[in-house]
Amino acid sequence: MPPGILERLRDAPALRAVAGEPGVWVVGGAVRDVLLGREPRELDLVVEGDALAVARRAAERADGDLTVHERFGTATVRAGDDEFDLTSARRERYAAPGALPEVELGATIAEDLARRDFTVNAMAVAVDDGRLEQVASAWPDLQAKLLRVLHDRSFADDPTRLIRLARYAARLGFTAEPHTAELAARADMAGVSGDRMGAELRLLLAEPRPAAALEALARYAPRFLPGLDPAGVAATLEAAPDDARRDLLALAAAWTPDDATLERLAFPAVDRRILAAAARAPGLRAALDHAETPSAVRRVLRREPVEAAVLAGGEQAARWIAEWRHARPEITGSDLLAAGLEGPAVGAGLEAAAEAQLDGRAPDRETQLAAALDAARRRPPRG
Repeated sequence: MPPGILERLRDAPALRAVAGEPGVWVVGGAVRDVLLGREPRELDLVVEGDALAVARRAAERADGDLTVHERFGTATVRAGDDEFDLTSARRERYAAPGALPEVELGATIAEDLARRDFTVNAMAVAVDDGRLEQVASAWPDLQAKLLRVLHDRSFADDPTRLIRLARYAARLGFTAEPHTAELAARADMAGVSGDRMGAELRLLLAEPRPAAALEALARYAPRFLPGLDPAGVAATLEAAPDDARRDLLALAAAWTPDDATLERLAFPAVDRRILAAAARAPGLRAALDHAETPSAVRRVLRREPVEAAVLAGGEQAARWIAEWRHARPEITGSDLLAAGLEGPAVGAGLEAAAEAQLDGRAPDRETQLAAALDAARRRPPRG
Protein backbone atom coordinates (compact mmCIF):
# COMPACT_ATOMS: atom_id res chain seq x y z
CA MET A 1 0.00 0.00 0.00
CA PRO A 2 1.51 3.40 -0.93
CA PRO A 3 2.31 5.51 2.14
CA GLY A 4 1.40 9.15 2.62
CA ILE A 5 -2.27 9.19 1.62
CA LEU A 6 -3.07 11.80 4.24
CA GLU A 7 -0.11 14.00 3.27
CA ARG A 8 -1.76 14.64 -0.10
CA LEU A 9 -4.80 16.00 1.71
CA ARG A 10 -3.21 17.91 4.62
CA ASP A 11 -3.88 21.37 3.14
CA ALA A 12 -7.57 20.73 2.58
CA PRO A 13 -9.66 23.21 4.62
CA ALA A 14 -11.89 20.37 5.79
CA LEU A 15 -8.97 18.55 7.42
CA ARG A 16 -7.67 21.70 9.08
CA ALA A 17 -11.14 22.27 10.53
CA VAL A 18 -11.36 18.77 12.05
CA ALA A 19 -7.73 18.55 13.18
CA GLY A 20 -7.48 16.92 16.61
CA GLU A 21 -10.95 15.37 16.44
CA PRO A 22 -10.91 11.61 17.14
CA GLY A 23 -12.78 9.15 14.97
CA VAL A 24 -12.87 11.24 11.78
CA TRP A 25 -12.16 9.45 8.48
CA VAL A 26 -11.75 10.55 4.88
CA VAL A 27 -13.72 7.99 2.90
CA GLY A 28 -14.55 6.88 -0.61
CA GLY A 29 -13.60 8.71 -3.77
CA ALA A 30 -10.97 11.00 -2.27
CA VAL A 31 -8.95 8.05 -0.95
CA ARG A 32 -9.38 6.19 -4.23
CA ASP A 33 -8.28 9.20 -6.28
CA VAL A 34 -5.20 9.88 -4.15
CA LEU A 35 -4.12 6.26 -4.56
CA LEU A 36 -4.62 6.60 -8.31
CA GLY A 37 -2.49 9.76 -8.40
CA ARG A 38 -5.52 11.90 -9.23
CA GLU A 39 -6.68 15.15 -7.69
CA PRO A 40 -9.70 14.41 -5.45
CA ARG A 41 -12.90 16.16 -6.48
CA GLU A 42 -14.11 16.56 -2.90
CA LEU A 43 -13.62 15.19 0.58
CA ASP A 44 -16.25 13.05 2.29
CA LEU A 45 -15.77 12.84 6.05
CA VAL A 46 -17.30 10.12 8.20
CA VAL A 47 -17.27 10.27 11.99
CA GLU A 48 -17.33 7.25 14.27
CA GLY A 49 -19.56 8.87 16.84
CA ASP A 50 -21.40 12.20 16.83
CA ALA A 51 -20.77 13.90 13.50
CA LEU A 52 -22.97 16.85 14.44
CA ALA A 53 -20.86 17.72 17.48
CA VAL A 54 -17.69 17.48 15.39
CA ALA A 55 -19.29 19.65 12.70
CA ARG A 56 -20.21 22.36 15.23
CA ARG A 57 -16.64 22.55 16.50
CA ALA A 58 -15.29 22.49 12.93
CA ALA A 59 -17.54 25.39 11.95
CA GLU A 60 -16.26 27.40 14.91
CA ARG A 61 -12.63 26.73 13.99
CA ALA A 62 -13.23 27.63 10.34
CA ASP A 63 -15.38 30.64 11.27
CA GLY A 64 -17.99 29.21 8.94
CA ASP A 65 -21.69 28.52 8.70
CA LEU A 66 -23.29 25.23 9.70
CA THR A 67 -26.32 23.40 8.30
CA VAL A 68 -27.42 20.42 10.39
CA HIS A 69 -29.61 17.50 9.32
CA GLU A 70 -30.39 15.89 12.67
CA ARG A 71 -32.51 13.09 11.26
CA PHE A 72 -29.74 11.84 8.96
CA GLY A 73 -26.79 12.51 11.25
CA THR A 74 -25.15 14.80 8.68
CA ALA A 75 -23.97 18.40 8.66
CA THR A 76 -22.51 20.79 6.11
CA VAL A 77 -19.85 23.37 7.00
CA ARG A 78 -19.36 26.39 4.73
CA ALA A 79 -16.37 28.67 5.21
CA GLY A 80 -15.74 31.19 2.44
CA ASP A 81 -15.53 29.31 -0.84
CA ASP A 82 -15.04 25.97 0.91
CA GLU A 83 -17.77 23.50 1.80
CA PHE A 84 -17.62 20.00 3.25
CA ASP A 85 -19.97 17.44 4.74
CA LEU A 86 -19.60 15.34 7.85
CA THR A 87 -21.64 12.18 8.27
CA SER A 88 -22.02 9.81 11.19
CA ALA A 89 -20.93 6.26 10.40
CA ARG A 90 -24.01 4.16 9.67
CA ARG A 91 -25.48 0.82 8.80
CA GLU A 92 -28.15 0.50 6.12
CA ARG A 93 -30.93 -1.96 5.41
CA TYR A 94 -33.14 -2.08 2.32
CA ALA A 95 -36.72 -3.08 3.05
CA ALA A 96 -37.53 -3.49 -0.66
CA PRO A 97 -35.56 -3.40 -3.93
CA GLY A 98 -35.06 0.17 -5.09
CA ALA A 99 -36.37 1.69 -1.86
CA LEU A 100 -34.41 4.25 0.11
CA PRO A 101 -32.36 2.54 2.82
CA GLU A 102 -33.31 2.42 6.48
CA VAL A 103 -30.39 4.05 8.29
CA GLU A 104 -29.00 3.16 11.71
CA LEU A 105 -26.36 5.45 13.21
CA GLY A 106 -23.66 4.46 15.66
CA ALA A 107 -21.74 2.13 13.33
CA THR A 108 -18.01 1.53 13.11
CA ILE A 109 -16.05 2.67 10.08
CA ALA A 110 -15.79 -0.97 8.96
CA GLU A 111 -19.60 -1.27 9.04
CA ASP A 112 -19.95 2.00 7.19
CA LEU A 113 -17.61 0.88 4.42
CA ALA A 114 -19.51 -2.41 4.09
CA ARG A 115 -22.66 -0.55 2.91
CA ARG A 116 -20.94 1.13 -0.06
CA ASP A 117 -21.27 0.45 -3.76
CA PHE A 118 -17.88 -0.83 -5.02
CA THR A 119 -14.76 -2.05 -3.29
CA VAL A 120 -12.59 0.75 -4.70
CA ASN A 121 -14.89 3.25 -2.99
CA ALA A 122 -14.88 1.34 0.31
CA MET A 123 -11.60 2.69 1.64
CA ALA A 124 -11.01 5.17 4.45
CA VAL A 125 -8.04 6.91 6.03
CA ALA A 126 -8.08 8.17 9.63
CA VAL A 127 -7.48 11.91 9.93
CA ASP A 128 -5.64 11.64 13.25
CA ASP A 129 -2.98 9.07 12.30
CA GLY A 130 -3.33 8.16 8.60
CA ARG A 131 -4.43 4.60 9.35
CA LEU A 132 -6.10 2.89 6.37
CA GLU A 133 -9.31 0.87 6.65
CA GLN A 134 -10.67 -1.00 3.62
CA VAL A 135 -12.93 -3.87 2.64
CA ALA A 136 -11.38 -7.07 1.38
CA SER A 137 -9.95 -6.79 -2.15
CA ALA A 138 -10.27 -2.99 -2.32
CA TRP A 139 -6.56 -2.36 -2.93
CA PRO A 140 -6.08 -5.30 -5.35
CA ASP A 141 -9.16 -4.18 -7.29
CA LEU A 142 -7.80 -0.65 -7.48
CA GLN A 143 -4.52 -1.94 -8.84
CA ALA A 144 -6.33 -4.16 -11.35
CA LYS A 145 -8.75 -1.34 -12.34
CA LEU A 146 -11.78 -3.44 -11.46
CA LEU A 147 -15.21 -2.41 -10.21
CA ARG A 148 -16.60 -5.04 -7.84
CA VAL A 149 -19.80 -4.90 -5.75
CA LEU A 150 -19.52 -5.79 -2.09
CA HIS A 151 -22.26 -8.42 -2.11
CA ASP A 152 -24.62 -10.20 -4.50
CA ARG A 153 -27.68 -8.12 -3.57
CA SER A 154 -25.98 -4.82 -4.24
CA PHE A 155 -27.86 -3.99 -7.47
CA ALA A 156 -31.11 -5.45 -6.15
CA ASP A 157 -30.92 -3.25 -3.04
CA ASP A 158 -30.08 -0.12 -5.01
CA PRO A 159 -30.44 -0.45 -8.80
CA THR A 160 -29.10 3.09 -9.32
CA ARG A 161 -25.69 1.52 -8.68
CA LEU A 162 -25.93 0.32 -12.28
CA ILE A 163 -25.66 3.92 -13.41
CA ARG A 164 -22.83 4.58 -10.97
CA LEU A 165 -21.05 1.51 -12.36
CA ALA A 166 -21.14 3.13 -15.80
CA ARG A 167 -20.03 6.51 -14.43
CA TYR A 168 -16.97 5.09 -12.69
CA ALA A 169 -16.10 2.86 -15.62
CA ALA A 170 -16.01 5.90 -17.93
CA ARG A 171 -14.33 8.30 -15.51
CA LEU A 172 -11.65 5.94 -14.21
CA GLY A 173 -11.19 3.71 -17.23
CA PHE A 174 -12.10 0.67 -15.09
CA THR A 175 -14.09 -2.41 -16.03
CA ALA A 176 -16.59 -4.46 -14.03
CA GLU A 177 -15.14 -7.71 -12.76
CA PRO A 178 -16.97 -10.68 -14.33
CA HIS A 179 -19.31 -11.55 -11.46
CA THR A 180 -20.30 -7.90 -11.01
CA ALA A 181 -20.97 -7.62 -14.74
CA GLU A 182 -23.15 -10.72 -14.56
CA LEU A 183 -25.15 -9.30 -11.64
CA ALA A 184 -25.55 -5.99 -13.47
CA ALA A 185 -26.88 -7.65 -16.63
CA ARG A 186 -29.61 -9.38 -14.58
CA ALA A 187 -30.56 -6.32 -12.51
CA ASP A 188 -33.87 -4.50 -12.90
CA MET A 189 -34.36 -0.76 -12.34
CA ALA A 190 -38.15 -0.93 -12.31
CA GLY A 191 -38.48 -0.36 -8.56
CA VAL A 192 -36.54 2.92 -8.51
CA SER A 193 -38.48 6.17 -8.28
CA GLY A 194 -38.31 8.46 -11.29
CA ASP A 195 -36.64 11.34 -9.49
CA ARG A 196 -33.84 9.11 -8.13
CA MET A 197 -33.31 7.54 -11.54
CA GLY A 198 -33.28 10.95 -13.21
CA ALA A 199 -30.82 12.36 -10.68
CA GLU A 200 -28.37 9.50 -11.31
CA LEU A 201 -28.83 9.79 -15.07
CA ARG A 202 -28.06 13.52 -14.98
CA LEU A 203 -24.90 12.82 -12.98
CA LEU A 204 -23.86 10.29 -15.63
CA LEU A 205 -24.48 12.80 -18.43
CA ALA A 206 -22.40 15.40 -16.58
CA GLU A 207 -19.32 13.17 -16.64
CA PRO A 208 -16.33 14.52 -18.61
CA ARG A 209 -16.83 11.70 -21.15
CA PRO A 210 -20.60 11.27 -21.40
CA ALA A 211 -20.40 9.17 -24.58
CA ALA A 212 -18.13 6.67 -22.81
CA ALA A 213 -20.43 6.67 -19.77
CA LEU A 214 -23.48 5.93 -21.92
CA GLU A 215 -21.56 3.19 -23.73
CA ALA A 216 -20.67 1.63 -20.38
CA LEU A 217 -24.30 1.84 -19.27
CA ALA A 218 -25.45 0.11 -22.45
CA ARG A 219 -22.78 -2.57 -21.95
CA TYR A 220 -23.51 -3.31 -18.29
CA ALA A 221 -27.27 -2.60 -18.30
CA PRO A 222 -28.33 -3.54 -21.84
CA ARG A 223 -32.05 -3.28 -21.00
CA PHE A 224 -31.63 0.42 -20.29
CA LEU A 225 -30.21 1.63 -23.62
CA PRO A 226 -30.87 -1.01 -26.28
CA GLY A 227 -29.35 -0.35 -29.68
CA LEU A 228 -27.03 2.41 -28.53
CA ASP A 229 -24.63 3.69 -31.21
CA PRO A 230 -21.56 4.90 -29.24
CA ALA A 231 -19.85 6.20 -32.39
CA GLY A 232 -22.95 8.25 -33.20
CA VAL A 233 -23.02 9.79 -29.72
CA ALA A 234 -19.31 10.62 -29.94
CA ALA A 235 -19.74 12.18 -33.40
CA THR A 236 -22.64 14.30 -32.15
CA LEU A 237 -20.57 15.62 -29.27
CA GLU A 238 -17.65 16.28 -31.60
CA ALA A 239 -19.91 18.57 -33.65
CA ALA A 240 -21.21 20.46 -30.60
CA PRO A 241 -20.25 24.13 -30.19
CA ASP A 242 -19.14 25.47 -26.83
CA ASP A 243 -22.56 26.89 -26.00
CA ALA A 244 -24.43 23.60 -26.52
CA ARG A 245 -25.62 21.42 -23.65
CA ARG A 246 -23.36 18.42 -24.11
CA ASP A 247 -25.25 16.40 -21.50
CA LEU A 248 -28.57 16.79 -23.33
CA LEU A 249 -26.95 16.21 -26.70
CA ALA A 250 -25.46 12.95 -25.47
CA LEU A 251 -28.84 11.83 -24.15
CA ALA A 252 -30.70 12.83 -27.31
CA ALA A 253 -28.17 11.03 -29.49
CA ALA A 254 -28.53 7.88 -27.38
CA TRP A 255 -32.23 7.86 -26.54
CA THR A 256 -35.45 9.69 -27.46
CA PRO A 257 -37.66 9.64 -24.35
CA ASP A 258 -41.09 11.24 -24.56
CA ASP A 259 -42.00 14.26 -22.46
CA ALA A 260 -43.96 12.18 -19.94
CA THR A 261 -40.88 10.02 -19.29
CA LEU A 262 -38.68 13.09 -18.90
CA GLU A 263 -41.15 14.60 -16.46
CA ARG A 264 -41.22 11.35 -14.47
CA LEU A 265 -37.42 11.49 -14.35
CA ALA A 266 -37.72 15.04 -12.96
CA PHE A 267 -35.86 16.73 -15.81
CA PRO A 268 -36.28 20.52 -15.54
CA ALA A 269 -38.72 22.15 -17.95
CA VAL A 270 -35.95 23.90 -19.89
CA ASP A 271 -34.19 20.56 -20.45
CA ARG A 272 -37.43 18.98 -21.63
CA ARG A 273 -37.92 21.79 -24.16
CA ILE A 274 -34.43 21.30 -25.57
CA LEU A 275 -34.90 17.53 -25.80
CA ALA A 276 -38.29 17.97 -27.45
CA ALA A 277 -36.64 20.19 -30.07
CA ALA A 278 -33.86 17.63 -30.48
CA ALA A 279 -36.49 15.00 -31.25
CA ARG A 280 -37.51 17.13 -34.26
CA ALA A 281 -34.03 16.79 -35.75
CA PRO A 282 -35.01 14.36 -38.56
CA GLY A 283 -37.69 16.74 -39.78
CA LEU A 284 -35.29 19.65 -39.58
CA ARG A 285 -32.74 17.72 -41.61
CA ALA A 286 -35.36 17.06 -44.32
CA ALA A 287 -36.20 20.78 -44.42
CA LEU A 288 -32.51 21.70 -44.60
CA ASP A 289 -32.05 19.40 -47.58
CA HIS A 290 -34.41 21.71 -49.49
CA ALA A 291 -32.86 24.96 -48.20
CA GLU A 292 -30.87 26.45 -51.05
CA THR A 293 -29.74 29.70 -49.43
CA PRO A 294 -28.41 30.77 -46.02
CA SER A 295 -31.63 32.69 -45.43
CA ALA A 296 -33.65 29.53 -46.07
CA VAL A 297 -31.49 27.72 -43.51
CA ARG A 298 -32.16 30.56 -41.10
CA ARG A 299 -35.91 30.18 -41.53
CA VAL A 300 -35.60 26.49 -40.58
CA LEU A 301 -33.30 26.87 -37.58
CA ARG A 302 -33.58 30.35 -36.13
CA ARG A 303 -36.18 29.42 -33.49
CA GLU A 304 -34.60 26.05 -32.66
CA PRO A 305 -32.04 25.50 -29.90
CA VAL A 306 -28.53 24.88 -31.16
CA GLU A 307 -28.74 21.27 -29.91
CA ALA A 308 -31.46 20.55 -32.50
CA ALA A 309 -29.23 21.91 -35.26
CA VAL A 310 -26.34 19.70 -34.10
CA LEU A 311 -28.54 16.62 -34.21
CA ALA A 312 -29.99 17.57 -37.61
CA GLY A 313 -26.47 17.41 -39.01
CA GLY A 314 -25.26 18.08 -42.53
CA GLU A 315 -23.29 20.89 -44.11
CA GLN A 316 -26.09 23.45 -43.89
CA ALA A 317 -26.55 22.90 -40.16
CA ALA A 318 -22.79 23.02 -39.61
CA ARG A 319 -22.58 26.39 -41.40
CA TRP A 320 -25.49 27.67 -39.33
CA ILE A 321 -23.85 26.57 -36.07
CA ALA A 322 -20.38 27.89 -36.86
CA GLU A 323 -21.19 31.04 -38.82
CA TRP A 324 -24.65 32.06 -39.94
CA ARG A 325 -26.43 32.09 -36.58
CA HIS A 326 -23.98 34.71 -35.31
CA ALA A 327 -24.63 37.18 -38.16
CA ARG A 328 -26.38 40.38 -37.08
CA PRO A 329 -27.54 43.27 -39.33
CA GLU A 330 -25.97 46.65 -38.72
CA ILE A 331 -29.37 48.27 -38.49
CA THR A 332 -31.65 48.09 -35.45
CA GLY A 333 -35.31 48.61 -34.72
CA SER A 334 -34.56 52.24 -33.85
CA ASP A 335 -33.36 52.82 -37.40
CA LEU A 336 -36.63 51.47 -38.79
CA LEU A 337 -38.74 53.48 -36.36
CA ALA A 338 -36.85 56.60 -37.44
CA ALA A 339 -37.58 55.68 -41.06
CA GLY A 340 -41.32 55.66 -40.31
CA LEU A 341 -42.04 51.97 -39.71
CA GLU A 342 -44.07 50.84 -36.73
CA GLY A 343 -45.54 47.76 -35.13
CA PRO A 344 -45.06 44.39 -36.85
CA ALA A 345 -43.47 46.10 -39.84
CA VAL A 346 -40.37 46.76 -37.74
CA GLY A 347 -39.90 43.05 -37.01
CA ALA A 348 -40.57 42.12 -40.63
CA GLY A 349 -38.03 44.70 -41.79
CA LEU A 350 -35.35 43.39 -39.46
CA GLU A 351 -36.03 39.85 -40.68
CA ALA A 352 -35.67 40.95 -44.28
CA ALA A 353 -32.42 42.78 -43.51
CA ALA A 354 -30.99 39.72 -41.74
CA GLU A 355 -31.90 37.41 -44.62
CA ALA A 356 -30.50 39.81 -47.22
CA GLN A 357 -27.27 40.11 -45.24
CA LEU A 358 -26.87 36.31 -44.99
CA ASP A 359 -27.49 35.85 -48.71
CA GLY A 360 -24.90 38.53 -49.57
CA ARG A 361 -27.49 40.94 -51.01
CA ALA A 362 -27.06 43.53 -48.24
CA PRO A 363 -23.47 43.65 -47.01
CA ASP A 364 -23.64 47.06 -45.32
CA ARG A 365 -25.91 49.33 -43.33
CA GLU A 366 -27.29 51.22 -46.33
CA THR A 367 -28.31 48.12 -48.30
CA GLN A 368 -29.73 46.45 -45.19
CA LEU A 369 -31.94 49.48 -44.51
CA ALA A 370 -33.11 49.45 -48.14
CA ALA A 371 -33.97 45.74 -47.88
CA ALA A 372 -35.92 46.34 -44.69
CA LEU A 373 -37.92 49.24 -46.12
CA ASP A 374 -38.60 47.35 -49.34
CA ALA A 375 -39.94 44.39 -47.36
CA ALA A 376 -42.16 46.73 -45.33
CA ARG A 377 -43.59 48.31 -48.49
CA ARG A 378 -44.39 44.88 -49.93
CA ARG A 379 -45.97 43.67 -46.69
CA PRO A 380 -49.73 43.20 -47.10
CA PRO A 381 -51.82 45.67 -45.12
CA ARG A 382 -53.32 44.51 -41.82
CA GLY A 383 -56.95 43.51 -41.81
